[in-house]
Amino acid sequence: MSAIPAVPQEPEALKIPDDIAPDTRTVPSRTTLVRFGAGFLFFGICWAIGLAMVANVLLPQRLTDIGVSSPDAWFGTINSVTAVVSLVANLVFGNLSDRSRSRFGRRSPWLLFGGLIGGVSLFAVGVLSSPVAIMVMYCVTMVGLNMMLAPALAVIADRVPAGVRGTMSAFFGGGATIGYPLGALVGAAFITQTLSGFTLGAVLMGLAGVLTLLVWPRERSAADAPAVAGGLKDLLASFRPPAPKSAPDFYKAFVGRLFMLISYQMIAAYQLYIVQNYVGQSKVESAATISTMSLITLVVGLIASLGSGPVSDRIGRRKVPAVAAAGLFAVGVAMPWIFPSTTGMFLYAAIAGFGYGVFGAVDQAINVDVLPSPEEAGKDLGVLNLATTLGQTIGPIITSTVAVSTGSYGLIFPISIAMAFLGAIAILRIDSIR
Repeated sequence: MSAIPAVPQEPEALKIPDDIAPDTRTVPSRTTLVRFGAGFLFFGICWAIGLAMVANVLLPQRLTDIGVSSPDAWFGTINSVTAVVSLVANLVFGNLSDRSRSRFGRRSPWLLFGGLIGGVSLFAVGVLSSPVAIMVMYCVTMVGLNMMLAPALAVIADRVPAGVRGTMSAFFGGGATIGYPLGALVGAAFITQTLSGFTLGAVLMGLAGVLTLLVWPRERSAADAPAVAGGLKDLLASFRPPAPKSAPDFYKAFVGRLFMLISYQMIAAYQLYIVQNYVGQSKVESAATISTMSLITLVVGLIASLGSGPVSDRIGRRKVPAVAAAGLFAVGVAMPWIFPSTTGMFLYAAIAGFGYGVFGAVDQAINVDVLPSPEEAGKDLGVLNLATTLGQTIGPIITSTVAVSTGSYGLIFPISIAMAFLGAIAILRIDSIR
């Protein structure tokens, strides 16, 4: 996931060389880079497994088990509400981490407390028996998750040399790419013992914040950093996104990610219902199918994500792998549309899983490359991450609306394909990266 760059550039004398870490202004040792890579990989795997166990399997099954009428409609409502919460939380905590002046650094405290909040609330989701209470507590989980995500992504801009951002993006994206299918696989194993599954997911969510900080090199103190204006007016003004005229590539990257996430979430968020209601499998059969799909996606996603990031750094290109990934994802989505069977779902898992793995590996590097201001990386990445949240919101809404209005899941596949192509077009139009 050239013309003269539209993004404002630093004066040549002040531009940081590609092998220098922005925070220390030194060349990081190999050990330091390994620790960053391992931390990003671990972080992505842990939170993605914990969330995917619940979002893809345990939550929809929990709604069915407690006797909610029309659980698929409730599932869509919960996804929509929590996505709005995520949208706000990501922007808020990204901006607040930019403004933090802790002796533990700008980003680290947010990862610690976000993991704890996310873990405790995720466990509570599996205990509650009211759909409204479940929705409220799941919103708290999204607050905790985004309290970690926004600052963690800003670490790529703060502390990672530009020359290895593709690789670090691959580790983060690879962790999530591995974690999502593995989470669905593990979640399927707990489909008849949901409380144990919620407990495991909660532990993994908490570990994502706590142990990642132990793996990464310790963040430098921000206590002596220049103070930021502290008035309410200044705080509100700090949430202002970049001006479109001064940062057009920033918004092209936003649109590209938005359409790719819509395409992805249209299928991923409803895969249990698709297998049960579109392919026609029972509860037990669908659990086995999802498990196999998860294994397939895990293998191809691992290969795609961890391989494409370093390749992107080596060739110095971001758009080529991102656009190719969108094309592969579209082909994968077409498989169950053409073959509405278990085989079609397996082909989707293999082809779309590989494509999305490539996209996830370079997506964060693209976003960091188009940032208008390094000093506002947390806030601006939070703005870009709104595309993720909007995609997670709009995708399931489209699927739910189409399924309810037509009584079938058949039309969601061509719509998803169209969204992937729109995302590829937006990425192609970015001028400041190759």
